Amino acid sequence: MMFWRVAFFSLLHRKGSAILTLLAVAISVFSVTAVEHLRHQAKAGFSQTVSGVDLIVGARGGEINLLLYSVFYIGNASRNISYQSFENLRDTRDVKWVIPLSMGDSHRGFRVVGTDQNFFEHFRYGQKQPLIFQSGEAFNNARSVVIGAAVAKQLNYKTGDNITIAHGLGRQSFQQHDQYPFKVVGILETTGTPVDQALYVSLAGLEAVHKPGVTPAQAELLKPESITAAMVGLKSRLKTFHLQRNINQSQPEPLMAILPGVSLSQLWESMNMMENTLRVISWLILSAALMGLSATLLASMRERQKELAVLRTLGARPWFIFALIQAETLLVTLTAIVIALVSFGLILSDAQDLISSRFGISIDPNFLTPEVIKTLAIIVIASQLVSFYPGYKAYRLSLN
Repeated sequence: MMFWRVAFFSLLHRKGSAILTLLAVAISVFSVTAVEHLRHQAKAGFSQTVSGVDLIVGARGGEINLLLYSVFYIGNASRNISYQSFENLRDTRDVKWVIPLSMGDSHRGFRVVGTDQNFFEHFRYGQKQPLIFQSGEAFNNARSVVIGAAVAKQLNYKTGDNITIAHGLGRQSFQQHDQYPFKVVGILETTGTPVDQALYVSLAGLEAVHKPGVTPAQAELLKPESITAAMVGLKSRLKTFHLQRNINQSQPEPLMAILPGVSLSQLWESMNMMENTLRVISWLILSAALMGLSATLLASMRERQKELAVLRTLGARPWFIFALIQAETLLVTLTAIVIALVSFGLILSDAQDLISSRFGISIDPNFLTPEVIKTLAIIVIASQLVSFYPGYKAYRLSLN
């Protein structure tokens, strides 16, 4: 106990440089911890956005682009696929169910997705978890809308409210479809996926907003000329590659079918460079902070000669002096880790809603995962290594 008191008061005696060094290490630990936790959470969130879907079908083009606009509601399709092609796909012998997706409209910055009852019945996320309603039910006519949890929370909507949608995807639109309001009939439970960030109406309802003067009875009979994409579930997964090949070779309309899991892997691989760059930068910041810690200890040796002499006079052996430097480093590092973790926890709790609303993924507030703990252990070991030379220098000085 006396040993640690000596180390603490030694640091307190040099509190100016000790505090600056502590802050530098804390900031670097914060950056490393944040990058490690967020990249694992982002990867897990992306991979659990959709499950149980065997194929996603859209117009021929880029695979990742099709995945982004159909699953993550990011970007736009270069062109749609005809409704006739959708019906042909739906009637294919090996197909069990098909979820149509029609996009192009929005409500106060949130996507409006035209679909049918199959979306609520067959769409899965995470470990094949179904969609659950926190209130209300699925739409049952062309004037009903179901909204995601984030939409309800941010816009303070509840079942029974009336809303209008707008043409285009911007937050501000001058083409409001005021003549055709929708009634909120259901609010989905939070999923931690882009589902939370969208509103869902029937294909007939989405078609009706673009046809002024249509009556409610006429609206129920409307069919779209085209849709954006379709999610497909098969009777047997053994038929997946066979059907994918047939769709990719389809004529006369050029279609493309992708496997969500494979495309998700390709998406993450395309982000590897950015991920690795962030990791390298965070570790470089940490390295600079630890080298600064070592430099501070070395620079203090000259002014600490009297302190070391007093310790030697009191009977401290040279190894005690060496261990004292290591202990001071450990105290600074552990205190910096505590400050970094507390700061990260507070920021993460405040930023969860923002991350969810912007990126459609849920971040686990429990960031003390095995990967993060391993990273923190490496930081502690590295700090002891960089303080080895200053400790050896103090050891040599104590011999004189």
